[in-house]
Amino acid sequence: MKTSIIVCTYNEEETIFNVVASCCKHNPEAEVIVVDDGSTDGTEDVLKTLASHYHFEYLKLPENHGKSYAMACGVEFASNEIVLFINANLVHLRKEHFVAMLSPIQNHQADMVIGNPASFTINYGADPYDTAMGEKAMLRADLLPILKDVKEILFGVEVLFTIYYQALGKRVSYQALNDLERVARKSDSKKVKVPHEGDKEIVHALISNFELMMKRVQNNIQNSQNYTQSTISSVQLQLNKYMKHLRERITSVETV
Repeated sequence: MKTSIIVCTYNEEETIFNVVASCCKHNPEAEVIVVDDGSTDGTEDVLKTLASHYHFEYLKLPENHGKSYAMACGVEFASNEIVLFINANLVHLRKEHFVAMLSPIQNHQADMVIGNPASFTINYGADPYDTAMGEKAMLRADLLPILKDVKEILFGVEVLFTIYYQALGKRVSYQALNDLERVARKSDSKKVKVPHEGDKEIVHALISNFELMMKRVQNNIQNSQNYTQSTISSVQLQLNKYMKHLRERITSVETV
């Protein structure tokens, strides 16, 4: 199965060059798609320079719509069976990370793969929110039925993916990516390394979208051949678990 690698970026001029270069260098047969979600910094100039060294598709959105919208645009443009979402704020991205993310799907061992820096993926059961974040590989065909929801769900897209796949009984594999790190914007001029992307805006967006997310997951499951009432109950329990965890996290986030 061939792969389309989708890199969504917004004002990531400091890291985008190496991320896209790694995607192209280590996956010469893959389709690499960069979706620029209305960046206002030097991201576009960096990508123009990179285009003289590597081939990749560049989709420039005229304004910022949010990560989930950009992800959906990338899936719509993609032409291959597997889609691999790679964040634009990574450092130390190596070939072994791509292998770890793609092999379970290529070998028919998983339907979705979620990868996180190894130092932050020690206890998946204790922190369901963190496990939803990270790089993702999945079959494009599985995403097409929910693309409209993905465009509109805002920051909750990571949780939507995970719960939707689990509710349908699909196999989710978690991969610890050794030495991989993420960089998050602390201010317009400074960046710091952080263990996860969960900040106050994401937490509040997820909670405010709780009812919408629940309704959409239910509707998609009801329209599938695998629908049962027990499946809906399972989804509700999963969402309640996520929301409880997020509400508990707000206090710690707001005190930072």
